[in-house]
Amino acid sequence: MNRRQVGARQEQRAADYLQEQGMEILERNFRNRQGEIDIIGRHEGYLVFVEVKYRSSGRQGEPSEAVDPRKQRQICKVADYYRMKHHLGDQTPIRYDVVSIKEEHIEWIPNAFFYIR
Repeated sequence: MNRRQVGARQEQRAADYLQEQGMEILERNFRNRQGEIDIIGRHEGYLVFVEVKYRSSGRQGEPSEAVDPRKQRQICKVADYYRMKHHLGDQTPIRYDVVSIKEEHIEWIPNAFFYIR
């Protein structure tokens, strides 16, 4: 499998896991010129923007560590565009989550980071 296929498989695992936990998946791989958000869903009254990170082993550290401030800022910009495109105002409660997958272990981190301008 190439990297893209591996990534798609892991994103599907993450989406399945989130649905099992009660999240409604609204969109996957939402893109604009500033970047991409892997999963957008609704959970417990929040509009949730989810970044999925996968590592096949621990040699490169924890997958969630790859969601650095630069990546967080990019996700926030794309989320702003999504909200604007769907006419969702500032009153819409939002959350930024990370799903970290290492080997076969899945960890869901709600509120992994806060909005960055």
